[in-house]
Amino acid sequence: MLSPSNRLRKDKDIKTLFTKGKSVFDSVCGLKYKSNGMKETRFAIVVGHTVSKKAVIRNRLRRRLREIVRMRLPHLVPGFDVVLIVRSPAIKKTFAELARGLDFVLARGGLVSPRRPKQNQVR
Repeated sequence: MLSPSNRLRKDKDIKTLFTKGKSVFDSVCGLKYKSNGMKETRFAIVVGHTVSKKAVIRNRLRRRLREIVRMRLPHLVPGFDVVLIVRSPAIKKTFAELARGLDFVLARGGLVSPRRPKQNQVR
């Protein structure tokens, strides 16, 4: 589960993100992002009625994407507010395909931190 410090909950924050944030889209999902000046990167996931009319399906997509984001948090650049916007082709995707789509969108947005070698590792 995504920790409360990594959740974007306030309506005001989400609305300013939609109006002033940069956007990157893919066939599976898109994202709007903006710097927040904090140490944490915060996420909100939006799955609209146009994706599916069934709440069960929309909630399943939210849970899957939340888990993918949770696993990727150590590799993300801190200090951003991000809204993930899910598109209807995501319904037919597997967990791995959703993860690839999200990785692609995060990389295009520049939210993935560059890999650094471990301290003990010699080049």
